Amino acid sequence: MRLAVILVVLLGRPALADIPRVMTDVPAVHSLAAQVMGDLGTPGILLDRGADAHHFQLRPTQARALSQADLVFWVGPELTPWLERALDGIGGEAQSVPLREMTNAHEPEDEDAHANAHDHDAIHAWLDPGVAGNWVDEMAHHLSGADPDNAAVYAANARQAKERIAATARAVEEILAPVGEGPIVTYHDAYGPFADAFGLIIAGSIAEGDAAAPGAGRLFDLRAMLADSGAVCVFPETQQDPALVRTVTEGTNARIGAALDPSGSTLEYGPDLYSELLTTLARRIADCAAGR
Repeated sequence: MRLAVILVVLLGRPALADIPRVMTDVPAVHSLAAQVMGDLGTPGILLDRGADAHHFQLRPTQARALSQADLVFWVGPELTPWLERALDGIGGEAQSVPLREMTNAHEPEDEDAHANAHDHDAIHAWLDPGVAGNWVDEMAHHLSGADPDNAAVYAANARQAKERIAATARAVEEILAPVGEGPIVTYHDAYGPFADAFGLIIAGSIAEGDAAAPGAGRLFDLRAMLADSGAVCVFPETQQDPALVRTVTEGTNARIGAALDPSGSTLEYGPDLYSELLTTLARRIADCAAGR
């Protein structure tokens, strides 16, 4: 009788052997992967806390972990070209899953919930919760392929993750509701997916790209744009020089908001990070718009 009980308990647990070794690039991807893996395992992450995803150099220990991975979930070479070079140079048996390229390969079960997931292909696409839901499906698909014994667990975890993403999206909508149609200006052009998903109006950005430093002419044009657009807030960004924001807003009616962090590199890494990332962005935007 005792042996039978033990067998029932063991058979009810997920299989723990040969859990895929997973590496991720940025905190948002790591958070989504952690939710899909659940109690089966913990994904690794390459980006250090507070580091810039666009300009990062792997340490030897990170390169070794990458070479030993079974799956690498990453946004794609547009965001982290250094990772593309590492994957080409390190070798190993890892299956590369660039999520921006793979999203369309497997449609989500709930098409209505993610109807707008493919409307844009911005580098920072994870800021759209519809895209994040599709990425969760993609992760579960590849994890199940590498570990079919636990396919049902990955699928169940993915469903729970998507429910949590949907709940977060509803919370963000509520937080941003008072912002209305007041235009804002961000440090660089990273927030289009977030704006599209939640109806924000972004009048412009200080830097045109992730690696582009604005020149004097652009700063002059931005000051004129602030006056013409009636932008209520200009937001600095973590890892960027806030002096440019002060220069642009000097003499205007625009307020300076708290620094935004589109990748979540300043937050605590883990499964909770994705929800915290979206709600923190929303609160900082709403607080500035309200004059807080």
